[in-house]
Amino acid sequence: MRGPVFVSLPLKSTLKRGALVAAANWPVVLIQAIADSLFKVLIAMPLVGGIFLVALVVGAEPGALMSLDWRELIATVIGSLLSRPVVLLAFLAALTSVVIGGSLFVFLVKGGTIAVLVRSEQGAGPLEQPPLRFHLVRAASAFSLERFVEAAQSLWPRFARLGSGLMVVYLASAGAYLAAVFGGWTADSWALAALLTGTFVAWITIVNLVYLLMQIVIAADDCGVAAAWRRVAAFVRRRRRDVVAIFLVVLALVVCATGASLLATAALGLISFVPLLGLTVLPLQLIAWLFRALVFQYLGLASVGAYVHLYRGLAVTAPAETDVMHRYETMRPGDAT
Repeated sequence: MRGPVFVSLPLKSTLKRGALVAAANWPVVLIQAIADSLFKVLIAMPLVGGIFLVALVVGAEPGALMSLDWRELIATVIGSLLSRPVVLLAFLAALTSVVIGGSLFVFLVKGGTIAVLVRSEQGAGPLEQPPLRFHLVRAASAFSLERFVEAAQSLWPRFARLGSGLMVVYLASAGAYLAAVFGGWTADSWALAALLTGTFVAWITIVNLVYLLMQIVIAADDCGVAAAWRRVAAFVRRRRRDVVAIFLVVLALVVCATGASLLATAALGLISFVPLLGLTVLPLQLIAWLFRALVFQYLGLASVGAYVHLYRGLAVTAPAETDVMHRYETMRPGDAT
């Protein structure tokens, strides 16, 4: 019995296939952008409400609080809330309910999104091979409202458990970061604070990558969270260079898109000072915000298509092989069975 033969997939074609799969399923880009925007708005509401609540308690103007440095603002809000336990409990209850409810909604939507992209990539033809053929891109679309809802309902329990673990990691990481940054031993060391911030950002980025890969494996293999963790570990161990390459390319595109967004925001800020033309700033800002949300979601979902292609092309086995991933998980580097 022959074992898996690992196939090397070109980075360019893998990224191109992921981008075309995401483009073919453009409705999920819209759905995901709307869901993430709603979640951000829900999170912002209790935070802004907390600032107004603190302003009422301490007798300060909300504008004066917003003008503070972020560290001073956080310290002021936390100090004011800690001195009034009833207000603190009300604020935490509102924030917790919004975060939990919004997160469960995002997990539901993400299940349908990932499932559609996985199904599309698995059934798509050779999209990445030149020349670009639009009929193949159209045929690669796997989106339908019924399929999206069915997949979201099927994957939601597992995605909710996985997301709950992610929230725990977020809370533990944020607690450790805030304790280090606001601790007395880092109060006067900006270099150390910058190092801790960079480490925290890198750690959260790695956590998000593992979280995304586990979502893909759960949807692709229809497995549980524990099995997905083992398969992701084996996948990254065998294909770490390809995974890192895709991650770095997508990260570079996100950084470029962020820079372009900042430049556009600055340009719109200059226009606001021009008489009459300043009236057009608001609709332009809304258009820019919508375009930014769609671009970032498209980049993220294009990476999903690339990772799915990489994971699906991990091994080509002999016909007698009946359980590829189980044998792949248990096989150590250098084994040949």
